[in-house]
Amino acid sequence: MSVYKRPGKETYSYDFIVRHRRFSGDTGETKKREAKAVEERERATAKALMAAEASLEADTMTFEIAALRWYHEIGQHHKNYETTLKVLDWLKRHVGAATDLRNIDDAFVASLVARRRGERVRRKHKDGKFHEGKFVSPATVNRTCTQPLREIILRAKNIWKVQVGDVKFGDHLLREPKERVREATVGEEDAIMEELGRGYEAAVRFAFLNGCRRMEIIGLEWPHVDFFSRRFTVTGKGGKSRTIPMSEETFEILWAQRNNHPVKVFTFIAWRTRKSLKQVRGRRYPITEAGLKSAMRRAVPAAGVQNFRFHDTRHTAATRVLRKSNLRVAQRLLGHSDVATTAKYAHALDDDIRAALEATSSPTRSPTRSGEDQDNQLEKKRNRD
Repeated sequence: MSVYKRPGKETYSYDFIVRHRRFSGDTGETKKREAKAVEERERATAKALMAAEASLEADTMTFEIAALRWYHEIGQHHKNYETTLKVLDWLKRHVGAATDLRNIDDAFVASLVARRRGERVRRKHKDGKFHEGKFVSPATVNRTCTQPLREIILRAKNIWKVQVGDVKFGDHLLREPKERVREATVGEEDAIMEELGRGYEAAVRFAFLNGCRRMEIIGLEWPHVDFFSRRFTVTGKGGKSRTIPMSEETFEILWAQRNNHPVKVFTFIAWRTRKSLKQVRGRRYPITEAGLKSAMRRAVPAAGVQNFRFHDTRHTAATRVLRKSNLRVAQRLLGHSDVATTAKYAHALDDDIRAALEATSSPTRSPTRSGEDQDNQLEKKRNRD
């Protein structure tokens, strides 16, 4: 049975049966799409619960039972649990639901990694159809194949005391390229800003100043802007929120936006009437992800700047902050949970150290008086000798 509304209820309920056991409850959602997502999660949890109960006394285990039990104990608590479910579904299809964990060895994992590496990214285009793009990245292979499989196998071995195959997972992790850090020069930033308009210049300058992600800027709303305490709060990856103090320029940017829209902070001016989008020329509307992407894609080449993307405004802000402070300050600004993630911006400190060393390698043109006296004494001693 799919989700449904009980008489007199505004929210949807779910009702299904797994292995002759009935599970039902209230999703707490008023929209059917969100309710179905809750039902899917509850169904996966129910299957995992039943699998866990069935495997308590076993010393061997199939991959399906192991994956379900791992989801029940670990995966369902992930903030992005829907992605976790998709990963487990891919693994179950390609590992094989009935595959015994003892049969998963190095050769098996190597073949699995090769299969995942050979897949292409599927993206939905404007025509509503999915198109295959470039091959999935090494980081994606690690996150969606090797690492989750390793977690399941190691938990079965170390926690559930189940017999598993011998696998050296470290040998199967692909080398991931280091994330580039592209910092805009002052001249490049000025050139890009000159090519922006219709409201987009405010959002981009805000990004250069505060290092916020694109979706954090698009999602910023007035209830999260406090002019009195001069702070604003953005919601980033995984639903994590962080509060950032306003600089004087940030205050001025936000203050200038306050009468443009009742909810959203950053807006743009429609340059033509588009009935399909219900937009009228000259009126303001909340900035969208597609609109901000398009604005930057036009502005950057028009400014004569190369190899610069919107996310590089975040890199630029982080590097500039780091030059004036330290890694902990940059970590808080960017909202990184681990300072090691922020360490990639340490090149800014390296540049400062290098400049200082270059300065010390040049002889001082105006030595101190004590230095002159010491040199004179050494010269007299050499003459006597």
